[in-house]
Amino acid sequence: MRRDMFLRSLAALAAAGALPLTARASANLKMMIPANPGGGWDGTGRALGKALQDAGVASSISYDNKGGAAGAIGLAQFVNAAKGDGNALMVMGAVMLGGIITGKPPVSLSQATPIARLTSEYNVFVLPANSPLKTMKDVVDQLKKDPGSVKWGGGSRGSTEHIAAAMLAREVGVDAAKINYVAFRGGGEAVAAILGGNVTVGGSGYSEFQQYIDSGKMKAIAVTSSARLKGINVPTMKEQGYNVEIGNWRGVYGGPGITAEQRKALTDMIVKAMKTKAWAEALEKNNWTPAVLTGKEFDDFVDREFASLRATMVKAGMV
Repeated sequence: MRRDMFLRSLAALAAAGALPLTARASANLKMMIPANPGGGWDGTGRALGKALQDAGVASSISYDNKGGAAGAIGLAQFVNAAKGDGNALMVMGAVMLGGIITGKPPVSLSQATPIARLTSEYNVFVLPANSPLKTMKDVVDQLKKDPGSVKWGGGSRGSTEHIAAAMLAREVGVDAAKINYVAFRGGGEAVAAILGGNVTVGGSGYSEFQQYIDSGKMKAIAVTSSARLKGINVPTMKEQGYNVEIGNWRGVYGGPGITAEQRKALTDMIVKAMKTKAWAEALEKNNWTPAVLTGKEFDDFVDREFASLRATMVKAGMV
């Protein structure tokens, strides 16, 4: 093959994402964020994009926010548009699994390709600063009197904060089916509803509410971790007498039908990004716990999570 023909062929393969990472200087990546701007998936996707560029493995990143149905709308678009595309990534996590269990969408996560788990984060429950309620006990007392009067605001149905609210109801003898849960398509919408007093109590990852908690616009009343989060003086649900513990992990998937070489290339890129200063700063800023898993370990983890979440949701009366 002539040298010019060889170089053109190499360039075409690189553009299609068919070359291993070692044969590509950097890639033009497409990042599907299956949520509206302002939430945890959006923050994770954009922080990951910055880290990929910081690592020198991505020359550019384009982002596509497509919120709704616990990520199922974005998942459907990703599955249809990213077939065989070695330059496509989609942010996902425990919320998507919960949404799939409750919503039974026409597309399946198994159609896409697992790449890596990135982080873990626990949920925090907050009250608007001017709420007449002051503690989780106040919320529980009102919940017992009139379940429908407590309006819970958070991510999509099946999100970890939704599951936590249902678990709490079950703990205190309230029918979880009577939970008045308002699902929002993105963190920005949830924040606006909480600050506007349109919901009684809000739930999400700590990073999404941190600036409002720090400024006094929201009051944090509980976290769903087993122990208090480092540097954060918020009591756990357990220490307040409620046996509710649930974590929210986030990860990334590749397109359907990509080759083993393409999967390895994307995995290598993610692993390199996790070692950058940009990613370390994102972890610290957002209080994310690094929880990197790749390969078969990540595949097996997702399978276990599906089973575990389904069991928890059945117990909580959500399925």
